[in-house]
Amino acid sequence: MLTDSPGIHHVTAIVGEAQTNVEFHVGVLGLRLVKRTVNYENMLAYHLYYGNGTAEPGTVLTCFPYPNDVPARLGKPQWESVGFAVPPDSLAYWADRLDDHAVEFSGPVERFDERLLHFSDPADTRIELVERDSPVAPWSDGSVPTEHAIRGVHGVTALSANPYATAGMLDTLGFEMVGEEPDTGSEGTRVRYRAGGDHASVVDVLDRSADYGREGIGTIQHVAVRVGGVDELYEWHELFRERDFDVSRVRDRNYFHSLYVREPGGVLFELATEEPGLTVDEDVATLGESLVLPDWFEEDRELIESQLPPLSVPGLN
Repeated sequence: MLTDSPGIHHVTAIVGEAQTNVEFHVGVLGLRLVKRTVNYENMLAYHLYYGNGTAEPGTVLTCFPYPNDVPARLGKPQWESVGFAVPPDSLAYWADRLDDHAVEFSGPVERFDERLLHFSDPADTRIELVERDSPVAPWSDGSVPTEHAIRGVHGVTALSANPYATAGMLDTLGFEMVGEEPDTGSEGTRVRYRAGGDHASVVDVLDRSADYGREGIGTIQHVAVRVGGVDELYEWHELFRERDFDVSRVRDRNYFHSLYVREPGGVLFELATEEPGLTVDEDVATLGESLVLPDWFEEDRELIESQLPPLSVPGLN
C-alpha cells in the first residue's frame, strides 16, 4: 500500500572540481563528507555525499563533480535552489562566516515567516540558509560551532514548466499546500508544499516566467523523497507507468533503492528508500574517509583509483 512521503531524502547537484567542492561544503558550510564513492552510471567520476554526523536521510546533499561540463543556465524546468536549516538567531554568525570566506550573499530576507540568506557555492549552485527549529543533530566535529551548525536540508525550490502539474506530483506523494506569497523579484508567486515529516519537508514551487534552462555545472539535477520500502517502490513504479509518466526501473543504489520520475512539469524527482542507509558499508566513526565501491565495481578498483583525483578533506588531512 502506498503511503505519504515524510519528506526529502537527499538533493543531488552537478558541480565542478571535486577538491573545490569538498573545501566549500566541509570547510565553509561545516558539513561532514559522509561518503566518497563513484557515480554508478560513470565509475570514473566521483559521487560525493555531505550530511550530518550520522548521514541520516533528510540531511544529505550529493554532488557529481564534472569539471569539464558546461556551466548551467538556470531556467525551467529545474530545481532552483536547496535550503539548509540553521538554528534560530544564527544568521548573523553565518553572514560573518560567509564574509570571512569571501562568499557573496544577500539577506537576511523573510519568506513564509522564516529568515534566510541566499548565496551560491563555487559551482554556482544556489543555496539558502533558513532559520528554524529542527530535531536533526548537526555534525558536531565540523568547522562550524555546534550552536550554529547546519541541521540538514530544510527544503527545495522548483522552477517548473507547468506548476500545476508539479503540484499534482507533490499531492500524489503526500505533500500538502500550506501557503502562497509573491515570488521575490518577479511578478510570479511562490507556493509552499509540506510533507508530514519533522525535517526536510518543504518544497516550494515557483509560478513565474522564465526561459528554459540548460543542465551543467551548477544544476541541482534531482531531488529524492523518502518512501517506505522496495515493495512500495514497485507500487509507485506501476502508478507512474499507468499515468504515462517518464519513469525509470527500480534501481539498487547500494545505500537505498530508488526510481526516477520526470513529472509533466519537467522536474526530475527520485523516490528513495531509507534503508539500508549510508552506514551499511562504513563505520559511522570513519564515514567518508576512504573510497568505497559497490561489489560490482570492486574488480575495477585499481583502474578507478588511478583515474580519480586525490581529495584533501578539511579536518582530516
